[in-house]
Amino acid sequence: MILRAVLCGCGAMAKGWLKAIAANRELQSSIRIVGFVDVNIDAARALAREFDIADVIIDSDLDAVLSETKPDLLFDIVVPTARHEVVAAGFRHGCHVLSEKPMATSLAAGRELIRLAGEAGKIHAVVQNRRFISGVRRIRRFVESGAIGKLTGLHCDFFIGAHFGGFREEMDNVLLLDMAIHTFDAARFIADKTPLAVYCHESNPRGSWYAHGAAANAIFELSDDVTFTYRGSWCAEGANTSWESQWRIIGTEGTLLWDGAESFQANRVAGSEGFFRELLPIEVPEPADRAETHGHASVIADFVAAIRSGKKPETASDDNINSLAMVFAAIESARTRQRVTI
Repeated sequence: MILRAVLCGCGAMAKGWLKAIAANRELQSSIRIVGFVDVNIDAARALAREFDIADVIIDSDLDAVLSETKPDLLFDIVVPTARHEVVAAGFRHGCHVLSEKPMATSLAAGRELIRLAGEAGKIHAVVQNRRFISGVRRIRRFVESGAIGKLTGLHCDFFIGAHFGGFREEMDNVLLLDMAIHTFDAARFIADKTPLAVYCHESNPRGSWYAHGAAANAIFELSDDVTFTYRGSWCAEGANTSWESQWRIIGTEGTLLWDGAESFQANRVAGSEGFFRELLPIEVPEPADRAETHGHASVIADFVAAIRSGKKPETASDDNINSLAMVFAAIESARTRQRVTI
């Protein structure tokens, strides 16, 4: 069965979605784009031309396009402030909805979208594509294996000087709200723990080209006495980390280092004497399923599979709201300069 889809929001992010679909043979045969919606009609037309997608309805009125095309899916790629209205429209018209992150601009709005999805009997999922990459899948499998004992801590560094222009440079809490959620969600996935509380300090460093909150340092308390720390900046010039952050994963019996790209280094305690115990290097296993390591394409494929099987997708909104809660708790902690429970 081919699923008919309308894409709402035809800016730069939309190209990533369409490239992912075009590069995946299964998605190509599963999804047919039948409509483009954007407040800028020229941008929507240009996107259709760029990807050679013909016989589509193009308009700035989402309700009109949904009424005319009667799609199965709505791809929501709009700016966060427009998300609630777009997703709600999708449910009104009987669509399953896949949204860009963050899923909402507040926890209350996120809960409302979960409620609307339940009432409509439709799936709402979020593109948390960073958990669908090889490195993150490998670390989750490694931690689950017990290779370094029981997990005690995850520590991440994210330092990139990113000059986007556009809406990000005018956002409040730009790092926490627009980018850190990727790392928070990946940490929650790797640890398989519940976030309980956070203390966060947020700043906009001297020389920042963002309006607000380009840097943050956060300490999260997770269940089972696991600690997750995050140090990040989007205006740190001179020595960029990976977009996936640099990671140190600590267990009761060893440590794993990941550079966010291809380099893994893991050691397990092998001796029982001496000031520093003898260490044994250990291998990090490959992902259990390569199909789960293709970023956007894997998220979209998981969404499509959930629709067809009736199973819950991995990034369903009623689960992803836990990652969003980490973000808003960190923002609240930075605002109040206090520890905030999640």
